[in-house]
Amino acid sequence: MQTNTPPRSARGTRRTIRLTRRGRIALIATGAIVAGTAVAVPLLMTDDEGESRPTSLVIPEGWRATQVYDAVDKTLALPAGTTKKSLAKANLKLPNDAGGNPEGYLFPATYPLGEEPTPEKLLTAMVDTANEKFTGAPVAAGAQRNALNVYQAVTIASIVQAEAATKEDMGKVARVIFNRLERGMPLQMDSTINYALGRSTLKTTTKDTRIDSPYNSYQRMGLPPTPIANPGEDAMGAAINPTPGDWLYFVTIKPGDTRFTADYAEHQRNVAEFNRLGQSTSGKAQDT
Repeated sequence: MQTNTPPRSARGTRRTIRLTRRGRIALIATGAIVAGTAVAVPLLMTDDEGESRPTSLVIPEGWRATQVYDAVDKTLALPAGTTKKSLAKANLKLPNDAGGNPEGYLFPATYPLGEEPTPEKLLTAMVDTANEKFTGAPVAAGAQRNALNVYQAVTIASIVQAEAATKEDMGKVARVIFNRLERGMPLQMDSTINYALGRSTLKTTTKDTRIDSPYNSYQRMGLPPTPIANPGEDAMGAAINPTPGDWLYFVTIKPGDTRFTADYAEHQRNVAEFNRLGQSTSGKAQDT
């Protein structure tokens, strides 16, 4: 999701045009939380008395920390909010830049519960897995190659995870982010607005883009202060090794057809085609 700013002229003013409202919707149905097409539910086994009990928890790529907390609470049959409250005593090994916020470091994977599972144990396993994945030489070198620290690379990966329609698009979305940062353009990603508002939706209004939040990438320059989700390895790979290209804009015309361009006029034509198709799930691209 992204609103794009056309190139600045020496004397002109800027106009913006809103892109597709593509994103990951989180639904809660029958006790299972769904993000995109991935369903995270406890894996169950039946004990000697015929009762089912969870043996592990699957965390999908792109979940926010709040979704992870809720899933842990439900899996361990704890009162809502218990896992979030446990952060204070979990002693998680987070980067200094995180300020104690584990967003981005609750790594998507399958976690065994063990005999006496607790929120602290599960959160620690997730963060330890993230550190194992993110602090190795390939990621550290890739971040440095792009003039980033690892935490900034994780932040970019989280946006890529939210914005890219397919694995194949991830490298291009990452390149759009880098190109915009290098040109001093606001990122204008709807996924950051959704994070600020604590929602997952395909529609962002003009009013939404004016909210006062450090995650408002329409109004604020640079990266958001933290990751906006917990990215997987593919998104992280794209963040440290973006696809070469000069793209500044992208719009998903329809599923499987995301168009990237460096030319604002071409982008306007792509948006016009998107509007003609009138995709009800994406909303209408419009001037802001």
